[in-house]
Amino acid sequence: MPLHKIGDYDPNYKETFGSDDVKGLELYTEGEQKIGKVADALVDNEGHFRYLVIDSNHKQILLPIGLAKINYNQRRVYVDGLSQAQVEQLPEYSDRYTVDYDYEEQVRSVYRPMTDAGTTSAETYNRDTYNYDRDSSLYDLNQPELQTLRLYEERSIASKRRIKTGEVSVGKHIETETTRISVPVEKERVVIERVSTTEVNAVLSPEEAIFQEGEVARIEVYEETPEIHKEAFVREEVRIKKVVDRNTVEVEETVRREELDVNADGRSLLQKSEQNPTNSL
Repeated sequence: MPLHKIGDYDPNYKETFGSDDVKGLELYTEGEQKIGKVADALVDNEGHFRYLVIDSNHKQILLPIGLAKINYNQRRVYVDGLSQAQVEQLPEYSDRYTVDYDYEEQVRSVYRPMTDAGTTSAETYNRDTYNYDRDSSLYDLNQPELQTLRLYEERSIASKRRIKTGEVSVGKHIETETTRISVPVEKERVVIERVSTTEVNAVLSPEEAIFQEGEVARIEVYEETPEIHKEAFVREEVRIKKVVDRNTVEVEETVRREELDVNADGRSLLQKSEQNPTNSL
């Protein structure tokens, strides 16, 4: 199972544990011998603490979390039974190394208790069958005292969605009206005037007088009538477009946040800080 540095697994892990940080705590034996200080912590895919990364005098080593007793008041981590000889036997840890099954087996072989035959109490297993429950003495404290407790908090995330609020339909229709146009027209008429004999030569000889029956004078009479025709032209052009009005609106939402409640009975192995009474790893 791959392991992760606590900061990579949960960038906000300090907030999860009430602002207490295991990094930087000094590591001591029960006999008050200083071994080094905590440089980091490693967790598995489920967030369970598995190792503390210890920066000793000349190299970094891994300490199984079940062997650690953390005292935030004293800013110390105590480990029982870790000797300088064991520190020398432990493989060096580095960010460049991959903490895989083989590497962990090297670490566990140093910490496992010795049997009467002078060997460690490792059972028969392989990389496919191993789990941390097989080494309860190394990892069990992660369950009763250093369990992973995730505090969840809701946060408001603003987003937007488009909704149809209406529709504008623009069309056209035809209206009719009667227009009146004044058109000057001409109309001919015939005027018949009788001329008295005093204005003409009234005396003619019989030879000059020609009498004809049926003589008719014809005059054509005309008048103008108005004629109307129509032509179309562009009276007006209408352009249709959309504009966006931008505004900032405020919305409210109720969010929830989990707070840590600590109830300690008896003698607690992990002491809580007086400044932060809810702190625990």
